[in-house]
Amino acid sequence: MGGYLVAIDGSPASRDALKYAIDLAEDTGTSVTAVHVVVPEQFFTGGDVPPVNFADADRELVMSSIEDAETRGQELLDEASAAADDEGTSIETGLLYGEPVERVTEFAEENDFDAIFVGHRGTSERYQGLFGSTAKEIAGRATIPVTVVR
Repeated sequence: MGGYLVAIDGSPASRDALKYAIDLAEDTGTSVTAVHVVVPEQFFTGGDVPPVNFADADRELVMSSIEDAETRGQELLDEASAAADDEGTSIETGLLYGEPVERVTEFAEENDFDAIFVGHRGTSERYQGLFGSTAKEIAGRATIPVTVVR
């Protein structure tokens, strides 16, 4: 596949990373692919209605939450496509599933991307003290160049 891979999460920094990658791609004739990662583990959160059967309730809650996350992710990807159109270009988009650092770096390797672009502060930055910076972890794990856009 090749080209530039941009991880987007809806944060202003990830929008800046997308714009930066698009601008650079236009200068170099490179393609851009934007991805959003849906994280299933985030959705074991409890529900509003007392469950009749805990196993069924968990399964329904997780499924509906993942569907919501997919919908939100697709909206972010549609926004990314619209932003690219505004720049006079088009991009590929896709949803990934799993742990963001792992999935972004694996996807980049599997598809022979030339570089990864990420925003320096994502939507999960409030958890940075607990989990570390996603951008920093992607840069540490990737086997291709990573550009962290401020």
